[in-house]
Amino acid sequence: MKKPIPRIGPIRVLLVDDHAIVRDGIRSLLKTQPEIEVVGEADNGQAAVSMAESLEPDVVLMDLVMPGMDGIEAIRRIMDGRPESRILVLTSFSAEDKVFPAIKAGAMGYLLKDCDSEELVRAIHQVHRGESSLHPKIARMLLQEMTAPRGADSAEPPPRPERPTVDPLTERELEVLKLVAHGKSNREIADELVVAEGTVRTHVSNILSKLHLASRTQATLFALREGLTSLDDASIPLDAGRPQGEPYPPCP
Repeated sequence: MKKPIPRIGPIRVLLVDDHAIVRDGIRSLLKTQPEIEVVGEADNGQAAVSMAESLEPDVVLMDLVMPGMDGIEAIRRIMDGRPESRILVLTSFSAEDKVFPAIKAGAMGYLLKDCDSEELVRAIHQVHRGESSLHPKIARMLLQEMTAPRGADSAEPPPRPERPTVDPLTERELEVLKLVAHGKSNREIADELVVAEGTVRTHVSNILSKLHLASRTQATLFALREGLTSLDDASIPLDAGRPQGEPYPPCP
């Protein structure tokens, strides 16, 4: 999995939404954040794919329901062209037929549009760091799906890659995978294993490559499905970086 090239300066964000009033509101919000810069705007999936290729933003903020090419197909095409892309979904839709395909396509985060503005800014930072960022409702949905009995009429489950056979994970990579599934950042994993943070980044990159996964969110789901961690220990974090005990913002 190719790693993003580190840049010095603000986080470069591409806004993708078919409603101009929504883009205007998000742009106005992000202009108040000196560490974030909006570098482009697209009103449909096709334009998003083209602009993601030409602008190479650090984070793509993606709506899902748009005319022409929708957000899910745009995520697939962006990830096909730039596997290192970091995509944060921001949508009004929380149905399984939107959530699961978006995560499977490679979205690293999934927020609903009724979230607090501070949560959106925090999520952009999380995704930029390579961390998952999910609305609590979405996180619960994904975790519940992991243990729900499968029925003939059930919705498509979260992605379950085949267990690797040709290039299995090393003992150290399994250790790192379990810690990723516990919601720990690269820095926290490095401290726990007493290794350099760069070494952890390499392990995470190798894990995602070997398992054919696109994000830490998918890695956590894989660890749950394969019994490498439990629901009690697993974390698909919305609140990485939130001070201990601080309540969630008012996102129903």
